[in-house]
Amino acid sequence: MAAFMAVLEADLRALSAESRRRYPTVKDAAEHAILKLRSLSSPSEIAHNEDILRIFLMACEVRNVKLSVIGLSCLQKLISHDAVAPSALKEILATLKDHGEMADDSIQLKTLQTILIIFQSRLQPDIEENMAQALGICLRLLDSSRSSDSVRNTAAATFRQAVALIFDHVVCAESLPTGKGGSGGYISRASSVTSDVNRNLNRLEALELELVSGGPSLMRDTLTNSGKLGLRLLEDLTALAAGGSGIWLRVDSIQRTFALDILEFILSNYVVLFRVLIPYDQVLRHQICSLLMTSLRTNSELDGETGEPYFRRLVLRSVAHIIRLYSSSLITESEVFLSMLIRVISLDLPLWHRILVLEILRGFCVEVHTLRILFQNFDMHPKNTNIVEDMVKALARVVSNVQFQDTSEESLAAVAGMFSSKAKGIEWSLDNDASNAAVLVASEAHSITLAIEGLLGVVFTVATLTDEAVDVGEIESPRYDSESPEKCTGKTATLCISMVDSMWLTILDALSLILTKSQGEAIVLEILKGYQAFTQACGVLRAVEPLNSFLASLCKFTINIPNEVEKKSLIQSPGSKRSEVVVDLRENIVLTPKNVQALRTLFNIAHRLHNFLGPSWVLVLETLAALDRAIHSPHASTQEVSTAVPRLTRDSSGSGQYSDFHILSSLNSQLFESSALMHVSAVKSLLSALRQLSHQYMFATSGSLAQASNQKFGTISFAVERMLTILVNNLHRVEPLWDEVVGHFLELSDSSSQHLRNMALDAMDKSICAVLGSELFQGKKHGGFDNTQTKFRDLRTLECAVISPLDTLYSSSKSFDIHAGSLRILLHVLERHGEKLCYSWQNILETLRSVALASEKDLIALGFQSLRVIMNDGLSTIPADCLHVCIDVAGAYSAQKNELNISLTAIGLLWTSTDFIVKGASHGPQREKETDQINSEKNEQILNSSYPFDDQLLMSIVVRDKLLFSVFSLLQKLGDDERPEVRNSAIRTLFQILGSHGQKLSKSMWEDCLWNYVFPTLDRVSHMAATSSRDEWQGKELGTRGGKAVHMLIHHSRNTAQKQWDETLVLVLGGIARILRSFFPFLRDLKNFQSGWETLLIFVKNSILNGSKEVALAAINCLQSTVISHSPKGNLPMPYLRSVLDVYELVIQKSPNCSDSASSKVKQEILHGLGEVYVQAQAMFDTDMYKQLLSVIDTAIKEAKFASDNFEAEYGNVPPVQRTALEILPLLRPARHLSAMWLLLIGKLLEYLPKPSLGIENNDDDLESTESKDQNHEKVVPVLVDLFLQAPAAEKYNIYVETIQGLGRCMATRRDNPDGSLWRLAVDGFNNILVDDVIKVTVDSSDLTFPRTARIRVWKEVADVYEIFLVSHCGRALPSSALSVAVLKADESLEMNVLDILGDKILKSQIDAPIDILQRLITTLDRCASRTCSLPVETVELMPSYCSHFSLSCLQKIFSLGSYHHETMDWNLSRSEVSKVSVVILMARCEFILNKFLTDENEIGERPLPHARVEEVIFVLQELARLVIHSDTSSVLPLNHSLMDGLSGGSGGRKHLLVLFPSFCELVVSRESRVRELVQVLLRLIAAELGLQKLSFAS
Repeated sequence: MAAFMAVLEADLRALSAESRRRYPTVKDAAEHAILKLRSLSSPSEIAHNEDILRIFLMACEVRNVKLSVIGLSCLQKLISHDAVAPSALKEILATLKDHGEMADDSIQLKTLQTILIIFQSRLQPDIEENMAQALGICLRLLDSSRSSDSVRNTAAATFRQAVALIFDHVVCAESLPTGKGGSGGYISRASSVTSDVNRNLNRLEALELELVSGGPSLMRDTLTNSGKLGLRLLEDLTALAAGGSGIWLRVDSIQRTFALDILEFILSNYVVLFRVLIPYDQVLRHQICSLLMTSLRTNSELDGETGEPYFRRLVLRSVAHIIRLYSSSLITESEVFLSMLIRVISLDLPLWHRILVLEILRGFCVEVHTLRILFQNFDMHPKNTNIVEDMVKALARVVSNVQFQDTSEESLAAVAGMFSSKAKGIEWSLDNDASNAAVLVASEAHSITLAIEGLLGVVFTVATLTDEAVDVGEIESPRYDSESPEKCTGKTATLCISMVDSMWLTILDALSLILTKSQGEAIVLEILKGYQAFTQACGVLRAVEPLNSFLASLCKFTINIPNEVEKKSLIQSPGSKRSEVVVDLRENIVLTPKNVQALRTLFNIAHRLHNFLGPSWVLVLETLAALDRAIHSPHASTQEVSTAVPRLTRDSSGSGQYSDFHILSSLNSQLFESSALMHVSAVKSLLSALRQLSHQYMFATSGSLAQASNQKFGTISFAVERMLTILVNNLHRVEPLWDEVVGHFLELSDSSSQHLRNMALDAMDKSICAVLGSELFQGKKHGGFDNTQTKFRDLRTLECAVISPLDTLYSSSKSFDIHAGSLRILLHVLERHGEKLCYSWQNILETLRSVALASEKDLIALGFQSLRVIMNDGLSTIPADCLHVCIDVAGAYSAQKNELNISLTAIGLLWTSTDFIVKGASHGPQREKETDQINSEKNEQILNSSYPFDDQLLMSIVVRDKLLFSVFSLLQKLGDDERPEVRNSAIRTLFQILGSHGQKLSKSMWEDCLWNYVFPTLDRVSHMAATSSRDEWQGKELGTRGGKAVHMLIHHSRNTAQKQWDETLVLVLGGIARILRSFFPFLRDLKNFQSGWETLLIFVKNSILNGSKEVALAAINCLQSTVISHSPKGNLPMPYLRSVLDVYELVIQKSPNCSDSASSKVKQEILHGLGEVYVQAQAMFDTDMYKQLLSVIDTAIKEAKFASDNFEAEYGNVPPVQRTALEILPLLRPARHLSAMWLLLIGKLLEYLPKPSLGIENNDDDLESTESKDQNHEKVVPVLVDLFLQAPAAEKYNIYVETIQGLGRCMATRRDNPDGSLWRLAVDGFNNILVDDVIKVTVDSSDLTFPRTARIRVWKEVADVYEIFLVSHCGRALPSSALSVAVLKADESLEMNVLDILGDKILKSQIDAPIDILQRLITTLDRCASRTCSLPVETVELMPSYCSHFSLSCLQKIFSLGSYHHETMDWNLSRSEVSKVSVVILMARCEFILNKFLTDENEIGERPLPHARVEEVIFVLQELARLVIHSDTSSVLPLNHSLMDGLSGGSGGRKHLLVLFPSFCELVVSRESRVRELVQVLLRLIAAELGLQKLSFAS
């Protein structure tokens, strides 16, 4: 407020300054006002003080421009701040009137501003004179010729705003609903007609709600003062618009357009005044309507202002407002107005005039509320004209006239462009100044566009009202599932039906015409929206004729493919035309954008009205079938369209046509997938229509054109596929639909066309699998015991209905294709949904049994595939009473002769069924005693049960046994089959079953199995093997070559019937072996098992002696596996074991010579078996059995030795039987309770070694025989040594000498066969025995188990072996040039190993060998060491280096035996004796070597001595220098007693050097410097020993 006061004070100062010179009075008054103003504090105080207002009015009165501007500005501020008293208004208006007459524009504009502020403030005139004076100022400035354009525009705006403020005040004063009551002017068009309808509907409904809720319910004629002022103003405006004068406003005239514009503004924005206040209504009814009727007349020539387009537009807009807003109260006037407007369209008036009228009519059509009111008030009123129908017909005439115009194509193109622009949001407007042809065409197009939009507005209005009727419940929604729709009785529903009945034909003709002629995407989309909306409304309203008409019309725009009738008529036309038709029929199918959008519209309609179409489905389906053919046609394509309008057929990759087809295909599928939402009756109607469509083409006469046939099959394929789709999507209610679908498939299967039959079979397959895979069968596991009986019956009925078509197909048709197809379907059903079947198994199995008896191989294969699925995966779902049928069917397939592989696989299925049968009773009683307790009622109940197995309902033992015997019986019969593969498989399966599930069989059942199946099978097969032909077969004939037949090769092991029966017999024996191996303890408790065992032994003995090799081996294995399996566990009684040994012994004794490879193989197998028997059952063997075992093996070995004609023995290989016997001998180590048998076992082995020589030398002719025998002995030596080392000590020495002798004989074979391995193995064995046994035994001298004489004998044999081997062979040059370097190295290493063991392990150990034995052993070493020195000097160089090396090694061993060191911890009496003997021999050998060296050096003269001789002397001298002997050892040296006594106190151990002192003295003159040096060393050692060290005199 302070700011306002400051501004006023500033204005007063400016006013004082401006009037200082010329207007002192004003100056003084301003200064006085400033002083007065400072004493005031609020606008209200200013309003009560006239001095402030007076100074501003005084400034205006001087009529000076500057002062007037300041004064008017200050007046505006005072009025705005309510600082002026209402009593001053008259004076202010007088001042403003005077200023309005001034010629200055700024003064006039300030005046208008002030008037507007007055109307906006609390000074708004409420007296007629003031109101008229204020409005008159505005009108005079508006109408004054002196006013500038800015002043006139401002005056018009000020007057408009003043009028609005006045009527707002009237509404408020009359207590009417506030807010604008109308649209406030012309509503611009939206981007689509649908948007216009929705927007205007919302706006008008809001208006109605406002009027009803805000205003009084009755009209009244009393007015307030403000209401009267408004009424006076309205009357004067009406008079001015009519060209008269405004008496109240005191205005003679103004522009009629301005007055009409103000009236249009009042009519559109203040509807509430005219609807509530009767005086206003009277003015509207009598004055305004009269004015508008007069202005609308076009029968007289229009001139002046009334002929201008703007005036006509205002008149029409005003008329439109009256019709839209007041037609309910002004029915007669509205009817007149509408009639005049409709008539104007057909008159020959300017085009712009008709366009204006069409815009008005279009506005009515897109306004749901208006059109509804008009139709109710006029068309539905019998006394009134059908205004809406006439309006629609007038619009349709405008559209239809385009086809008669010369410029129709240009006009339609312009119409399409206008719709396209509208879709982009660009509004087309008429250019008044245009007069060329292009503008004329555009104008015509504009009129057509308005007419089309009007028609579409009617369509969308009907659709909107229909939706409203659905929403309020007057009409049933298309989404509801109602089989019998109720009759439409509601008010809105009746209105909609009346509108459809009166207008559908007119609308259809117009829309179909424009859709046919138009190609623009936007207009096509808009018209198709109208098609969709009206068709859906007709469907919801059950208007069948309009519905079918619109559908038929729409289908014509989808795909331009002639139907069969059209093709026939075209083809039957004369010559030239016929060829043209053929060419046309072969043209590619091109879907235009119009076709695509029409199809999408059709899909939308079908989705919306799926429950209401009924028989109309046929129209839709024919089109969809054509679309399906187009989609799958390789020549079909779509046209590209522009991107001006957003479209759904253009994808990012640019392949628009494929996107179109993809979308259409998806829509096509979705339509039928949505059938789940339809009512059952609607689905039946759809299926019936599909079947009708298929029948049309199925029974159509085949034409000569290929395309006609393709269309026929394509349509039928479409119908079948869609029926499948409907079925799949209605599985939850499939019962009422199944017969319709499958019935048609069965009809197609009887067709003569192979293509249709295949189509029917495929559809049948898919439909059955779909139903069985539905949720109806998901919860039904094993019959669904927890469901109700009603559910049982429903499921039984449904399942039988689903499966029965397969039986119908197979039994009713004689076509192989149908038979094969039905079996394939059955296979698919069993593979995918077999576990869900319960009640159809009997029929399925009987069908499969009949297939097994068929002659066609392919059918048998198909049927067997189904059986295999059942047996592998479906046994758990088969009812108990069907299991035996299933087994019989499997037996039928096993016995059929057409396909071998099927028979074999079927036998495997019998094994599968047995496994299931046994497992099914695995939780039941398993003992015979419990089985007997099962009562007959329970068995009967189980046997008669129709429910399948599960964990709660198990088979009884009785049922199980019956099923198993059924399987056994089938397998036994198959065991006699003439086909080897079949019988072998059957026998193998039989014994697999017994072996796998025998533990679950009772004793009685086992007895039945043995005496009824096992042994009879053995007898039968053995009989067939004995009596079958031995003639060789020829294989299957493959062809001819050179005129001779070419046969398939057959392996020699199965090229006769007898050999193949032998193979079967082998399988039987293997099966018996398995049974005995698994169940022998259980079976031997059975009655008569002993007799069965004896029968088996007789059969085994005969099979070994008389059967083929394979049969003999199988028989041996049969016994062998039984003994091996049960002996370790103690489950095999002694008699059974003895019987097995007796059989083996008898076979070995009676078997033919083992030169036969088959007999040899059998004997090898027996020997292996004996070894395994002893290993596993040695605890059961006694002395007699062990001797019997060795006797059998000895017999086999001896027979093998005499097989000199054996091919392998001739070439130096060990005979197989002998080799096998030697392999198992290590396994025959006597058990602890058989320790006495060690002597017998080792003695037998020694018998197989070389015998003692009789002094007869082998000649060269016996070389090969000697080598062969050595190879036999080579196998024996390791076995002998190993067993000897394992033998107990008590038993070992009883055979010790013989063992050493035997090994010695083997070592001696080096002389005759130095390249052989026998002597090497004997050396290793000899060393092992001495090291690991002799030393250990002799160490324990307290053990008196072995007498002294026995040990002496052992040592004597040891000495003999060493003497013979070392002296005769080791270190000698053997005449063999064939030995490699590696072998020579190995032999040298072996010799050194013998030497090391003798010198280091035996002679240095505490052994109990006598002195003479020790002397023999050391002398043996000395003899080996003397080889180099004993040779003449001339031959020394000829000796190989390894010989001299061996001699030196032997010499070094003697030095080692005689030496003594203080660190020696194991010095004992035995070692002392060895040392004494060694020193005596060593001294003699050293003396001989030194003397020999001196002799050779003297004899050879100046020539150098051989290197070996010099090396030997040097070695001796070095070893003598290192040698230290024990004092006890020195006592045996050959020295003088006095010398020995003198040296006895010495501490040295080198007394042995004194023995050789003379030799050393002679060597000091040797030519070898190294010898002299070593002699000097030795002489110093002797001097030291004698105590003759060099001493100094000082010491």
